[in-house]
Amino acid sequence: LSGLVAGVFFIAAGFSQIETTAIWTTISFTIALIIILILMRQDIAASRIAEGRATIDESILWAFLGIFIAYGAQIVASIIEQQLLGVQQTSENTQIITEVAKAMPIFIVVVAVFGPILEEVVFRKIIFGSLYKRFDFTIAALVSSLVFGLTHLDPVHLLTYTAIGFVFAFLYYKTKRIIVPIVAHVAMNSIVILLQVIFADEIEKY
Repeated sequence: LSGLVAGVFFIAAGFSQIETTAIWTTISFTIALIIILILMRQDIAASRIAEGRATIDESILWAFLGIFIAYGAQIVASIIEQQLLGVQQTSENTQIITEVAKAMPIFIVVVAVFGPILEEVVFRKIIFGSLYKRFDFTIAALVSSLVFGLTHLDPVHLLTYTAIGFVFAFLYYKTKRIIVPIVAHVAMNSIVILLQVIFADEIEKY
């Protein structure tokens, strides 16, 4: 939401819409991530001694499997959207991100790293974690994943984003380690960036 205010000043200063989006998203995500990590430092430290946490080996395995599970959930959700709801496969949100990343490479760091870390801390550790204290896994995962989907501002693909969010919630629930969904999320976003931005021309030629 800060972009609505900052955008006015950047555009007035002569920056294009794409430049404004890339610069302010990078700044705001970085600041937000730092603030949240500072505010949660005691909670993060306490979680290190939580009971039932997965071992390091188990966490690595679930982070790796999580990438494929998330992609599987995305494929199933996309098929449902296309076949039952008549939604086109192309995501407007992804197209915008791709255009901005091509114009301003610094934005790639936000999409591939900062964004996933921030989203996992907010939607899984904070929102899902808080809901799970009052409700069972299914309700907590569905609600937090739905909010996760809505914040991507791509309502026609809400089912896809919600499905992916549900997988990440499951990874956190299964391992009790927020780093697991973070790694899976970072890997997933990085793969998308590699395919649609960095290697897009080579793939198109092929």
